Amino acid sequence: MRTKSLKKNKINVITLGCSKNVYDSEVLMGQLKASGKDVVHEQEGNIVVINTCGFIDNAKEESVNTILEYVDKKEQGLVDKVFVTGCLSERYKPDLEKEIPNVDQYFGTSDLPQLLKVLGADYKHELLGERLTTTPKNYAYLKISEGCDRPCSFCAIPIMRGKHVSQTIEKLVSETVKLAKNGVKELILIAQDLTYYGLDIYKKRNLTELLENLVKIEGIEWIRLHYAFPTGFPMDVLELMKRETKICNYIDIPLQHISDSVLKSMRRGTTQEKTTSLLKEFRKTVPDIAIRTTLIVGYPGETEEDFQILKDWVQEMRFERLGCFAYSHEENTHAYLLEDDVPSEVKQQRAAEIMDIQSQISWDLNQEKIGQTFKCIIDRKEGPYFIGRTEFDSPDVDNEVLIDASKFYVKVGDFAFIKINNATEFDLYGEPI
Repeated sequence: MRTKSLKKNKINVITLGCSKNVYDSEVLMGQLKASGKDVVHEQEGNIVVINTCGFIDNAKEESVNTILEYVDKKEQGLVDKVFVTGCLSERYKPDLEKEIPNVDQYFGTSDLPQLLKVLGADYKHELLGERLTTTPKNYAYLKISEGCDRPCSFCAIPIMRGKHVSQTIEKLVSETVKLAKNGVKELILIAQDLTYYGLDIYKKRNLTELLENLVKIEGIEWIRLHYAFPTGFPMDVLELMKRETKICNYIDIPLQHISDSVLKSMRRGTTQEKTTSLLKEFRKTVPDIAIRTTLIVGYPGETEEDFQILKDWVQEMRFERLGCFAYSHEENTHAYLLEDDVPSEVKQQRAAEIMDIQSQISWDLNQEKIGQTFKCIIDRKEGPYFIGRTEFDSPDVDNEVLIDASKFYVKVGDFAFIKINNATEFDLYGEPI
């Protein structure tokens, strides 16, 4: 007589895309663990949950390739079930079900309770703020709101993530207290739009009040701000940043372009003059602030003149951190109605030109750091180096500080004061003092 297999299921969660997806995966994993499930992140498991990104073409391609890889493993008998969640399946669920039918089930961005049910777990409301963090123990993301109300022509996020919904200050404080108790020292605030925080529930931009509550939490030493929209930025945040040492002198403010005609077509609600004035105010109020931005080149109708305006402005503004993307023509966005008239090779060439300019700026700024000492958080040991970051650098996207592990010891997860003795375009080298 055959006995039923008692093989214990192990759920492997795979995260693609941005830090907001990392956060969502951590919430999913926290819920699964609370239901007694064996759950891992990007390791081996017989049940696979892929949290996808559907933002631009490259991200969609990576998500589809990952789904196909695990569907193939399922056909080979290497995994038993494959589930897909996140932005790609929110946006393209009918197409995916038709094109890749071997996935067991597709879920959207707000289908967490249904996904948990299929995985044999219950959605526990009382677990709000409980997560199984996947980042190094010293930092964690805190998602303060979901969705976006901005009308940007090129962006599909409102389609995938819905309208802006802020979390309450009480919930975010409670979540942060739990993170601090687990050893988190650096809190990275994320949202589609930090600038808008609180308008829906408090009827005012309330980022400053949230920060005033978060800085009081024992154990949290750094708070970093990501993804602030330039229009309507609450300037009182800068005053708080200046006087409160826990708030990093760092802001990520995606500006996308600077030519007035492109900004108007992008529906950004601002101009070159207003944007430049805002950035000058940032630097006047917080003189050593590091400003990170992202730009889009090759937007429909972007002329050589528009691009030259952008290049000149990047040279002039000397951003501490900058990323540049080629425009991606996304269905159901306002810009999809426009002709995608900049050839792909021109888009790529323009992106490369911007990054060449930024490379030189970054080199120059990093050379100025030689001989200076910075408080750094040590994220990990990799090969022959301990790797840390200054308050002016966010994980995965910014500069790193490399410390020779054959000569020096620093404790991973802790802060150390590092004197910089060498620098390249995107890395600093130093020794503890």
